[in-house]
Amino acid sequence: MNFAINPYEPCELKGVKMPCRIVRSATHEGMADENGRPTEQLAKLYERYAKGGVGLIITGYMGISQQGKCPLYNMTMINSDELIPAWREITERVHTAGAPIFAQIAHSGRQTRKKITGERTVAASHIRDFLYWENAPHRLTDKEIHKITDEFADAALRVKKAGFDGVQLHCAHGYLLHGFLSPHTNKRRDKWGGSVENRFRIVAETIEKTRSKVGNFPIIVKISASEKERDGIKPEIALETAKLLEKAGVDGIEVSCGRASEGFNMSRGGFPYPIMCTDNFRFEMLPKATWPLLKPFMKLLFKSPQPLFNYNVDAAEMIKKAVGIPVIVCGGIRTAVDIANTLNSGKADFVSLSRPFILEPNLVYKFKEGKQTAARCINCNFCLMGAERRPLRCYYGQLPEETK
Repeated sequence: MNFAINPYEPCELKGVKMPCRIVRSATHEGMADENGRPTEQLAKLYERYAKGGVGLIITGYMGISQQGKCPLYNMTMINSDELIPAWREITERVHTAGAPIFAQIAHSGRQTRKKITGERTVAASHIRDFLYWENAPHRLTDKEIHKITDEFADAALRVKKAGFDGVQLHCAHGYLLHGFLSPHTNKRRDKWGGSVENRFRIVAETIEKTRSKVGNFPIIVKISASEKERDGIKPEIALETAKLLEKAGVDGIEVSCGRASEGFNMSRGGFPYPIMCTDNFRFEMLPKATWPLLKPFMKLLFKSPQPLFNYNVDAAEMIKKAVGIPVIVCGGIRTAVDIANTLNSGKADFVSLSRPFILEPNLVYKFKEGKQTAARCINCNFCLMGAERRPLRCYYGQLPEETK
């Protein structure tokens, strides 16, 4: 194949030197201790990615506060200066292995449980999230919003002190900042809701405070460019949001889609019902005899929309045409040809993958050397459901006997 842009040649993102244009997109790893401190297991995972040729590693989301902690297994945290030395050791090892690394920071908003955080869930509006079975979240006040934006900025400063090459603000997948951006979950009529600009206000304040703390340190943002609901985010809204992000001074945008409560919209593919039964907290309250009866209903509820591959590329292309900052696209990109075509057609500046790297940490090397043209990942989503109670890995065909 002859392409003007070689995905495997060195490049840069806001001055950060990268060995190639393929990014490891943020993926929850579940490899932290009870305080959110990264473990040796996580350090080795990142080293494998770096040695396998990944151009940039973006960590799984780190919690900026106890209130914003997610309900998945052993989430990493960046809410205390005491965590900086452990993260600095990680970044040094990744750099030695040959790759840059950005930290994704997040607040879960309503997508968590009081059992996990010790506090009531919070959100832009008083709208319940059915996925977590919590009471309707507390509607944040002005003072509380300002406190959260301060916590994001403080977390970003810790990221810089820990030796990371940049920070990514998680504004996608239904977490707190996305909850403000989406007209489906933000029904406010004050300065934090209504127009695109008002819904963006919390993100703008977060970026402004973060920039004042970290200076010229790279800041990128992950957004969802679409949602299933009629009143949710559509590509046109995402386009306006992207323009506001550029105006706010971010250094790049990663384009994804959906939110957790939409089922397998953001991670399209198979329906991992066996591991859903054993690992989801709601199923533990149900008799095993009901599991087969619920399967048809659950399969319909969590059905993946079409297409199953390259499903955010069109949205990324639209955004790239409208902004002058780098655009990264993720979502069902599985072959060397699709990577090359996406980059050479000008639809994105970088591509990011998540699930394929779980099974093949050295996938970039395989593509670059021509040893493989497609990822082995079958998009079964067992890894996604396993994240509730297990560390990150491919669990397809490796479940306990009672699930088979």
